[in-house]
Order: sequence, then C-alpha cells, then structure tokens
Amino acid sequence: MKFKGYLRSLHEHMNPPVWYGSAALIIAFVLYGTMATEQARQSFALIHQWIVLHFGWFFILTAAGCLFFVLFLMMGPYGSIRLGDENSRPEFSNFAWFTMVFAAGMGTGLVYFGVVEPLRHTLHPPPKTFVEGGTDLNGLMYSFFHWGLHPWAIYVLVGLSLSYFHFRRGLPLAPRSMLYPLLGRRIYGPAGHITDILCTVGTLFGVATSLGFGAQQINAGFSQLTDIAFGTRTQVLLIVIITAFATTSVLLGLHSGISVLSRINIVLAVFLLAFVFFFGPTLSIIENAVSATGFYLQHLLETSFFIRPGQNSQWQMDYTLFYWSWWISWSPFVGVFTARISRGRTIRQYIAGVLLVPTLAVILWMSVFGVSGLEAYRGGMEQLSSVVQDQPALALHSLLSGYPLPTIMSILATLLITIFFITSSDSGSLVDDMVTSGGNPDPPRTLRLFWALAEGAVAITLLIAGGLSALRSASLSSGLPMAVLLVLAGFALYRGLKEDRNPRNPGKYGSRPRDGMQESERPSV
Repeated sequence: MKFKGYLRSLHEHMNPPVWYGSAALIIAFVLYGTMATEQARQSFALIHQWIVLHFGWFFILTAAGCLFFVLFLMMGPYGSIRLGDENSRPEFSNFAWFTMVFAAGMGTGLVYFGVVEPLRHTLHPPPKTFVEGGTDLNGLMYSFFHWGLHPWAIYVLVGLSLSYFHFRRGLPLAPRSMLYPLLGRRIYGPAGHITDILCTVGTLFGVATSLGFGAQQINAGFSQLTDIAFGTRTQVLLIVIITAFATTSVLLGLHSGISVLSRINIVLAVFLLAFVFFFGPTLSIIENAVSATGFYLQHLLETSFFIRPGQNSQWQMDYTLFYWSWWISWSPFVGVFTARISRGRTIRQYIAGVLLVPTLAVILWMSVFGVSGLEAYRGGMEQLSSVVQDQPALALHSLLSGYPLPTIMSILATLLITIFFITSSDSGSLVDDMVTSGGNPDPPRTLRLFWALAEGAVAITLLIAGGLSALRSASLSSGLPMAVLLVLAGFALYRGLKEDRNPRNPGKYGSRPRDGMQESERPSV
C-alpha cells in the first residue's frame, strides 16, 4: 500500500501528456536506431541536409535576430526589469551562477574543440576570408564567430523568456510559457504539450549524444595515458560511471550537486588555461587574441548575415549552419536550466552574465589553445594536422604532450572533461524533469533520477548499436521547429515586456498551482 501511495504521489507531480508522450517518442527512436541503425542514420542525415540546404537562410536570420534582439533588450529601457518581484534577490552568487551557466552551455565542447577548430580553419581556410593573408586570424575569428555571441544569444532568448514569464508573470517553468502572449490559456492544451514534448526529447537526445561521443573522447585520453583499450566496452563502462556520478549529483540537489561540481570545474579549467598560457607562446597568444577579437567585432554584421548560395555553400553547411542548428536544438536545455537559476536578476544582468561573460571566456579559451596548437604545429609537431582531421579527441592530449608535466596535465584535462559531462547529464535530467512535471522548478528527485538513468541508457544502447550518428542527426533536425519557436518566443517576450511597462499592467497572468499545471491537467487520483 505504501508503494502504491508513493507511485500515486509521483504521478501527481507529472504532466501526463508530456511525460508519457516524451517517453513514447524516445523509446520509439531507440528501437528504430538499434533495429535499423544504418537506415536511421541515413534517413536523419538526409533530413538534416535537406533542412540546412533549403532553410539555411532561416537559421542565419534566426541566429542574427536573436543576437541583435537581446542586445536591444540589454541596452534599452527593459534592461532594468527584474526577473521576479521587485524585492527578489539572486538565489546564487555571481560566481556560482556563471559556473553553472557556462558548464551547461558549452564547457565540454570548448575543451574538445579549443585546439581543433582554429587549427582546422587555418589549415583548410573557408572560402570567405576577412583578413587578407592572415590565415591564423581568420581561423581564430571564425572560431569566435561559431562559439561566441550568436550561440549564447540563442540561449539568452530562451532562458530570458522563461525566467520572465515564470518568475515575474507566474507561469510554469516550461517552454510552453514562452508562447503565452500569443496563445493565451491555449498553452495548457495540445499546442503547449507538443512544445514541451519537443523540448524534452531534444534535451534528452542532445545530452545522450554528448554522453556517447564524450565517452569516446575520454576513452581516447585514457588510451593515450594508459594501456586501456579504445573500444565500445570501455566507452560503455565510462557512460555507466558518468551516469552513476550524475545520479549522485541529482540526489544531492542543485545547491550541493551541480553548483559544487561546476565551481570545481571552472577552477580546473582556469588552471589548465593559465598553464598553457604561461608555458606556451604567450606573446603570440596575446597578439593574435587582440587582433582576432578586433576583426571579429569589425566584421560581426557581415558574418552574421553572410550566405553563400548554390554549390559553393558546402563549407557553410558543414560549419556555420551545422553549429547554428546544433545551438538552436540545444537551446531548450540551456534555456530552461539558466532560467531556473536566475531568479532575482535584472534583464540587463542576465544578458550580461549569459551573453557577454561566456563570450569573453570563449575568446580567451580559443585564443590560448588555438594559437598554442598553431605554434606547436609550425614548431615541428606536424602530427597535429592529421590528429585534428582524423582523431580530434586526441588533439588536446597531443598538444599537452609538448608541455611540462604532460601526463599530469592530460589527467587534469580528462578529469575536466569528465566533470563537464557529469554536470551536463545532471542538468539535462533536471530540465527534463521540470518540463515533464508541468514546469515545477523543484520536481521530485526520484523522477529526476529516472531521466538521468534514461540519458545513460539511451547513450549506451545506441553506442552499442552504432546509432549515435543517427541520434546526432535527429537532434540537429529538431533545429528547424526550434528555430520557429525562437522567432515566436521573441515576439511574445517583446509583447510581454511592453505590457510590463504599461501602467495598467495585469501583473501575474493567473494563479499557478505549485506543480505548474492547471486544474484541468491534473491526473485523477
């Protein structure tokens, strides 16, 4: 009887259409990806290719629109609006808040691509260059472009919309709430359910993909440091270990779990960054960083709207459009998570902390590791060229092999990557649990545990079946509907902010039950 009562209590915290709908879609995809792996990979790859070929212009406009819209909000009259009532104050310190934002946004990717991206763009320049004769600067500038202001602006729009409508207007902390000024109470019907399901599935697929490929990267590091073999069995074991740590972090909660791990990770990242900076080509790093940043800002408008049409667009499809669709498909995860931890900050503070500070961190990281990689390659480490192309997971370890204490620093880098993956898994399970619980910012930890285990299970299943590429293509394909949602969210947020400045502002949109669901949505007990 107690067990039945416990299950009933958990069910009361769910939003059944979203929870069961998301679970059904995830199970269906996993079955398809394992039983028809090659067909699934080809199908989703073709879908994604068709989307970026025919709607690449839409991704370009959406990313640029997000950037200039959030800059307008930060510098305009709406910047002083607080995310919450006028007396609310931040739940986390600035340092703890930023570390969680950065770890969720792209911490793992930066560690992976910090050496790879600038070197790849320098050795194989894009068809459109902005610095004549300055191949190093072009490589750095494009790295800043793909990882800097635009992706963080996409995250800002989702997170700011959710923070505003949840903390200030009393709506559930779920993606459906971004559409309230356009749909009204219809967000509690099928349109809202579909929006939340799309974001839940996209989050789980994105985190599972990250876990799968991350296990391969960590395995590559261990293989270089030890006699541990590079293979599926080792990678499955790594996913199990990462998932176990993530579930432990889930049980510890947001303050004692994700927050603590994120702070540890940033300290490790800063130490690794400082080590490479001081023992590497310090002067060259400074000179190239300053110059590339100047060219990046100088050509920001041109790069934001540049489209290479026709058959010459392959590079743009492989890089810019790939990144834009990936950041957009990843935005519900980062947006919901940053919204959850941002109560009490003003819009101006939020945008500065989620757009400007992370972009500065990206510029520092890409400059230090990118220039160090380029100088190492030109100084005789020619194998970096083939590593970047064929085994990018080994690029950072190959670079560190030319520095003092190579084994210790490679261990530190592997630990850094591992903790980033743990925080990503934990954050992803929190987001999925909040959304499937009807927007409850503090859902039961048992349900969060389910999503953490589900992420690991999906990653392991598709890793064994060879279906991770299909999962990544499916995640990227979700970028198109998410881009449409971003455009609608931008219009809705602007309308909501205009209401906020109206003397007859209605305030809260309506009373919100504790779990974020309307009475009509509650399951019968």
